[in-house]
Amino acid sequence: MPPALSVVLPAYNEEANIEPVVRRALEVLPDLVDDFEVLVVDDGSRDATVERALAAARGARDGRVRVLRHEVNQGYGAAIRSGFRHARGALVFYTDADNQFDLAELEWFLPMMADHDMVIGFRVYRYDTVLRSIVSWCYNRLVGVLFRVHVRDVDCAYKLLRREVLEKITIESDDFFVDTELVAKARRWNFRVAEKGVRHYPRTAGETTVQASDVPRTLRTIATMWRRIHVPSRADRELMEAARNRDTAVELQP
Repeated sequence: MPPALSVVLPAYNEEANIEPVVRRALEVLPDLVDDFEVLVVDDGSRDATVERALAAARGARDGRVRVLRHEVNQGYGAAIRSGFRHARGALVFYTDADNQFDLAELEWFLPMMADHDMVIGFRVYRYDTVLRSIVSWCYNRLVGVLFRVHVRDVDCAYKLLRREVLEKITIESDDFFVDTELVAKARRWNFRVAEKGVRHYPRTAGETTVQASDVPRTLRTIATMWRRIHVPSRADRELMEAARNRDTAVELQP
């Protein structure tokens, strides 16, 4: 029988964080749901992330921790898409593997799913650099205008959704735009979306993969995705179908 909840953890060069994050998941999730699985998606890390993830999987019982791997780095969105494709739960949740969120706060998200199809977090206080906070503020307002996604923190990596959402929409983004794409398409299909505040903690190990150099690429992605969502051409629809079937993740055995 499929688990009630799938937790997807995209990871890139998170060797210092992945085991604590998985341990925390195994600690808190049994009190929240009857059955669950944790999927670590290693996006071609250059450090020991995949080895640490496999060690965490070996320490779990009943195969609750699964490890997927991209042989080469494909991007944050690609890692999330692979996790979604392999997830078996009726509910699917994803968050970053950098240990800046606490999975225990799912306690407040799960009851909200009785009346909603997706619950997205917003950081009540951000432990980010000034540059990243400014970029995020501008980004939220830009996508709010272009995609009519009027939420507090669209790129907050703390989202819970029903499987039906993933069956209806196609995730195309390979980069950090995936957060916006997911919410924008859910809104477009009239899924019920709610928001809930979550605590954000300082990063204590590893380095963020978001850089100022990502901004031009993200702007190009925004322009492309706006066209595909609002005035899709035949070629766009073909690309969307290709994205639906694209998956290069390999599941590793602990």
